[in-house]
Amino acid sequence: MKASKHLNTLFVSLLILSLVLAACSTATPVSTEAPIAAPTQPIALDNPSLILATTTSTQDSGLLDILVPDFQEKTGYTVKTVAVGSGEAMKMGQECNADVLLVHSPAAEKEFMSNNYGSDRRLVMHNDFIIVGPASDPAGIKGLSSSTEAFTKIADSQSPFISRGDDSGTYSKEKAIWKAANLTPEGEWYLESGQGMGATLTIASEQEAYTLTDRATYLANKDNYQLDNLVEVDAGLLNVYHVIVVNPDNCSSVNNAGAIAFADYVVSPDTQSLIGSFGTEKYGQPLFTPDAGKDEATLGK
Repeated sequence: MKASKHLNTLFVSLLILSLVLAACSTATPVSTEAPIAAPTQPIALDNPSLILATTTSTQDSGLLDILVPDFQEKTGYTVKTVAVGSGEAMKMGQECNADVLLVHSPAAEKEFMSNNYGSDRRLVMHNDFIIVGPASDPAGIKGLSSSTEAFTKIADSQSPFISRGDDSGTYSKEKAIWKAANLTPEGEWYLESGQGMGATLTIASEQEAYTLTDRATYLANKDNYQLDNLVEVDAGLLNVYHVIVVNPDNCSSVNNAGAIAFADYVVSPDTQSLIGSFGTEKYGQPLFTPDAGKDEATLGK
């Protein structure tokens, strides 16, 4: 009887032990490491694709290489950038082929807005235009503070001049200077490139010619040119940039939410700080001056 009871006790003990061992062998190990949170990124709702039509100067200067990736990271939008002249950029907006514009042709921009092609226009930044040319300076314009006087001397000496000859803000400024000087440029000395600012500077360098350029593009690429900065500090050479949201009332297909997001981004304090510091480390001076919220009439004063 005692032996039977002893066997029963032993059997129960072995059964319990086997169950414990089985549980240990099949239980899922519990990690002691803290879980790794998935990276968070803002999501561009509905339509994540955005078309930005802008000037060649913002691309050739390298500014877009800073702003576009930062905007994409912060918002989740994917930006397709089309760098053309300001006039062509506004034409893209008029024809509903762009969502948002970053341009620098104020008179044409005002007409664009008055025709209701844009729903919002905001001041972003400015730099200035300069007149560059060969170190030999055959027209003798170096150090002049008047762009009209410089253009007059270039025309009088028939020194080679390369014009953008396109529908850009730079070409609009050039034409305004010729008009202010009461001159119509023509002749073998005056050539039109029909290309962007970087390409026009290259041609001017190769042909030892003068040209009008925005300061940012020149500084960002000056090591590639045999061109000197000859005329600057003329108030008439101010180069002002605005962001324009294409009017969705005219273009139902545009990404209005994305356009507004980009406009908000470029005038935000953080982005204005980026713009204000761009170029300082490499060129010793900023290539653009941030202007969001300023009175445009006070710029350059």
